[in-house]
Amino acid sequence: MDEKTILLVEDNEDDVALTLRAFNKINIKNNITVAGDGEEALDYIFCRGKFRERDPHDLPSVVLLDLKLPKVNGFEVLKAIRENEATKYLPVVILTSSKEEQDVVNAYSLGTNSYLRKPVDFEKFFEAVKALGVFWLLLNETPNVTNKL
Repeated sequence: MDEKTILLVEDNEDDVALTLRAFNKINIKNNITVAGDGEEALDYIFCRGKFRERDPHDLPSVVLLDLKLPKVNGFEVLKAIRENEATKYLPVVILTSSKEEQDVVNAYSLGTNSYLRKPVDFEKFFEAVKALGVFWLLLNETPNVTNKL
């Protein structure tokens, strides 16, 4: 994969727009694919449905995953990613408005790499997205597991 791709899994159009605006403001020019529900996210990751022609070796660099999603919720998406040999090391960051402590526990028990509550204030949201971008796209190193596909 030449360019690092971000998979943003979010059903709220305002949150999608805010996230894209924040990435643009901090000059992150990576390809950002948006999945509007959990089923679409799994189709993208596992090259099914409308994504069946996508190269299965071209995994996103990071998945930004909301929990409260239609069709397939974020926990189920995370579980499916971790159960698959080819995607089990894929970085997944929960990006949610949920303040439920049990959601944090469940996300980590299923193998999330990070859990971030979406700040309501744009400047705080911007700072959070900036930190995410710098860490997950520039600093973080992940194992190369494409040979297992």
